[in-house]
Amino acid sequence: MHQPLTADLNPADEVVAVYDRTGNPIGRAPRSVVYSGGLWHASAGVLVRTGDGSRIYVHRRTDTKAVFGGYHDCLAGGVVDPGETPQETAIREVGEELGIFGTADQPLQLTEIARISWDGEWNNSPLRCHLFAFELRYDGPMAHQPSEIAEGWWWTPKELGAHLQDPSWPFVPDSRALLADYCWS
Repeated sequence: MHQPLTADLNPADEVVAVYDRTGNPIGRAPRSVVYSGGLWHASAGVLVRTGDGSRIYVHRRTDTKAVFGGYHDCLAGGVVDPGETPQETAIREVGEELGIFGTADQPLQLTEIARISWDGEWNNSPLRCHLFAFELRYDGPMAHQPSEIAEGWWWTPKELGAHLQDPSWPFVPDSRALLADYCWS
């Protein structure tokens, strides 16, 4: 299970699951080693839509994020920890980043909407990640994790789709690739 970071632990030293190129977990390594070595890992995120599906929650990442700081995103997510499934990661991350939690009586109902293997780049270094996206319908309150999210707002799918068509809009490139075939209506 996920062990929360303490004030003494640098996020770059957080241990994450390492994967092979085909998507199988093969070990674990500190996040800093995964990023500096261009190792395959996995990430999962949640696209939050209103209950009726008419709006999508979009946010801007804090400038202090290790990867894609200051960029916009529509997925609350993060790297898969050793022993976690992508869905478990998604549930953990939507709780950490947006304060959305299920209960024993009403667990979060996530629907997988996309998955890809992304062989990308960050700061002129390879960034290789198996990406998983889930959708959650939700009308409750949000509570941003201040170290992760600078601000957030609701957009219609049409508004988000229009922004995603603009390659100069600073949007997280792995989410852009992951959701390229997602139906925005």
